[in-house]
Amino acid sequence: MEAIERMDSIEQPIKVLLVDDHEMVRIGLAAVLNTEEGIEVVGEASNGQEGIRLAQAYRPDVVLMDLVMEGMDGVETTRRLLELYPDCKVIVLTSYLDDGKMYPVIEAGAFSYLLKTSRANEIAEAIRAASRGQSVLESQVAAKMMNRFRQPKPDNAKPLHDQLTEREMDVLKCVGRGLSNQEIADELYIGIKTVKFHVTNIFAKLGVEDRTQAAIYAHKHGLAE
Repeated sequence: MEAIERMDSIEQPIKVLLVDDHEMVRIGLAAVLNTEEGIEVVGEASNGQEGIRLAQAYRPDVVLMDLVMEGMDGVETTRRLLELYPDCKVIVLTSYLDDGKMYPVIEAGAFSYLLKTSRANEIAEAIRAASRGQSVLESQVAAKMMNRFRQPKPDNAKPLHDQLTEREMDVLKCVGRGLSNQEIADELYIGIKTVKFHVTNIFAKLGVEDRTQAAIYAHKHGLAE
């Protein structure tokens, strides 16, 4: 019995899927990450469609996602992947820092954002952090995001909730009423994973960190009645 309990206490490795259209990048990342304690590369995809297929096969905990790929790009792949598996953590690993690529993938649900100039140990630590629910942003990305939020908004600026889809608005109203994820799922006739996915998107679009802040926002804007 003691031996069985000891085996159960051993932590499973963090399963990582690589999605990048450059073969040498995938080979290098896999070689390095597989030497890291507690990390296992379970698959390599050369495009978004293959990434979705391998995610369905291997159910990775973390996906290292390139942004610019032929066919389905990293933004769309991230969006579709998280619709299927909301608990998966997507870490963007890219060479791009321009707003046109950075903000859309963050809005799609990317958990962390790193540049390909990052050191191997920094990528490994970001993977471990993601598995603990902690986001990591490249310093330049964090600075750009802070500057974006510091910019004064014109008096006629649209409220943040105008970015929400119709279903996200339904979920926000339920959050404002204090409903749990299960209660929201029951009321809207959707799966609880879908609720979690919508809640994550709502937090990102409204710039809030938790349900309490989202509920306060909903009440402030008359959306919780």
